[in-house]
Amino acid sequence: MSLLAQFSEILSALAAVGFIGATLWLLSRPRQRLAVLMPSPRWLILAAAGTAAWCTALATWQPGASQVLVIQALRDLSWLGWLAATFWSPQAPMSQPLRMILRLLVTIGAIALVLGGAAHLRSGDVAGWIGPSLAVGAMIVAIGGLLITDGGVRRAGSGLRMPVMTVAGGFAMIWAYELNVQLIGALTGKPASTLILLLPAVALLVLPTFVVAAMDVGRERIRLSRAAAMRAILLVGGAAYLTLIGLAGAVARFGGGDYGELAQGLFLIVALGLGALLFLSARARAWLSVTISKHVFEHRYDYRAEWMRFTATLAQSDDDSEDGRDLHRRVAKGLAELTGSPGALLMLPDAVGGFRIADAWRWPGGPDAEVAPLPLRSAFMLQETQHIVELDAQRREGGEGDSELAMPDWLLADPRAWVVVPVLHFQRMIAVVVLHRPPVSRALDWEDLDVLRIAGRQAASYLAEAQGQQALSEAKRFDEFNRRFAFIMHDIKNLASQLALLARNAERHAEKPEFRADMIATLKGSASRLSDLLARLSPRERGKAAEPARVVVEPLINAIVAATKARRTLFAGCQAGLAAWGDAASIRQILQHLVDNAIDASEPEAPVQLVAVAESGRVRIDVIDQGKGMTRAFVRNELFKPFVSTKDGGFGLGAFEALQLAQSMGGTIDVVSEPGAGSNFTLWLPLAESERGHGTDDYLRKAATQ
Repeated sequence: MSLLAQFSEILSALAAVGFIGATLWLLSRPRQRLAVLMPSPRWLILAAAGTAAWCTALATWQPGASQVLVIQALRDLSWLGWLAATFWSPQAPMSQPLRMILRLLVTIGAIALVLGGAAHLRSGDVAGWIGPSLAVGAMIVAIGGLLITDGGVRRAGSGLRMPVMTVAGGFAMIWAYELNVQLIGALTGKPASTLILLLPAVALLVLPTFVVAAMDVGRERIRLSRAAAMRAILLVGGAAYLTLIGLAGAVARFGGGDYGELAQGLFLIVALGLGALLFLSARARAWLSVTISKHVFEHRYDYRAEWMRFTATLAQSDDDSEDGRDLHRRVAKGLAELTGSPGALLMLPDAVGGFRIADAWRWPGGPDAEVAPLPLRSAFMLQETQHIVELDAQRREGGEGDSELAMPDWLLADPRAWVVVPVLHFQRMIAVVVLHRPPVSRALDWEDLDVLRIAGRQAASYLAEAQGQQALSEAKRFDEFNRRFAFIMHDIKNLASQLALLARNAERHAEKPEFRADMIATLKGSASRLSDLLARLSPRERGKAAEPARVVVEPLINAIVAATKARRTLFAGCQAGLAAWGDAASIRQILQHLVDNAIDASEPEAPVQLVAVAESGRVRIDVIDQGKGMTRAFVRNELFKPFVSTKDGGFGLGAFEALQLAQSMGGTIDVVSEPGAGSNFTLWLPLAESERGHGTDDYLRKAATQ
């Protein structure tokens, strides 16, 4: 006897003793306690007893003997009985096909037990064919048992507890091992002796499952991590590939000729081609990921892993990577990665209440795209309903499925746009994210909606914090400016004191030539200092808001042309009778600032134009220059922010103040500029009709006062 055979006998004896002890221990356990852990405690005891009898047969006869196969049929019947008692119940319903398979397997097992027992009790040639027949029956039972175990566990769902899963897994392990041994024997034409002798070792590995099933632990459902599950899927796929390549070789040999190597080579080529497809094609990888998530896992998302990745994306420091330099881009990236989208757009509120594209992550064109904003009405409804919009549904309904949530035409016309996600912070929408269509498009389910909604709230907290930090920074800059203003006021006070002293001395020494000379020098110096102070100051605060009125635009333009004549000749034009609703002083202040900037940005010989017309029910005043121009990024992110200036020594408050004045009158300022091609500043104001009391005038007057 070989060393491996002796080792197998020792393992068989240990397994027999272990299962006999497990059976006696189960019998000694309170039946009520077992019923709490296991829906079928009696069948669990019978399954342990049947396994003990089988291990005893392994110790008495060698593994693979016909006597062992007969006792194995008894073991299989006890296992099938436990599966029926566990999965054929309202808590874990078994499908009708699985019930038919179970009846068939019980019939085969009973026939094998009866015929095998009768054959070994008789003498003659009957015992010669019973061994192969029992082996075929054992293969059928093993295949069916694996199908029942898999189907029962999947249909049972979350109602199963860990002890049930453990026992079912133990049965599946032995059946899978025996089926593998039988398949190798069928393919090679000779029994796998080494694997058969190691069967008692597999039985010993299953013994702890009965102990765990009877202990008062593990009442919760057993769960595998996604990483472990994916590795298991890869291992099963590898095993399936090896089985198929072996079957192909065997079938080729049975068909005649030496085609086994050819068949195996073809299988290898196909496998390599599929591997290359998955490696090179993002669409193929996305399809495989969606298919596995849909059919293997209970939930689409591994919430722990996804949330950790999403939080890490938002919390990246500014110098980690190019994608981590801007919070807006990180928010777009984080939401896109949750759903497997290859890109995203982020839209922020603009000056007139809608939402415009502010940044993008891997979206061609990105924030530089000249597109219409998200309408104010749609933004308001998104904020109120917290609705996540599937653009495909809007496209199928012609963009009119929900008139209140109507998306811009450019968004519906772009097939890349997939989903619109509102980013809300305390019921206030501070951003909108448009997700790029993933390689494998699909309809959103409840998991997608919940994940996007809660992730949007998390991202909103980061955006709100960033906005708060920005507001605090601007407040600090204003505080610094106020301190500088206090220093200037201190200088003015000194000048006033000096002039007051000069006036008092003049009453006594005015007739003295020397005093008059000193007084003139002092006055010149004071005047020069005051001029310097005035040059450094400009109006920073407005008094009480002026009442909006009908302002004729042409006289304002003529006054600005006359005031700047010494510096530059303006090319001005105005539509006859054009009038706007607003404050004349504020309009002139805005235009004067825009004209001064245009002159400063232009070469001495370059023209500057000032044109005013009525357009789309509003007054449009353009200030056009051919100067240095500005980048789109500067216009979008910095132009209208306080304390940002391209001039040496500038405070950077002119454009900020001009926009504030325009908005206070119900208007706004648009900018079109390119480096080296000049700039076009457009002031939009409410249009005043020629007749007072006109309905449009009343509306514009009301808008201007708000």
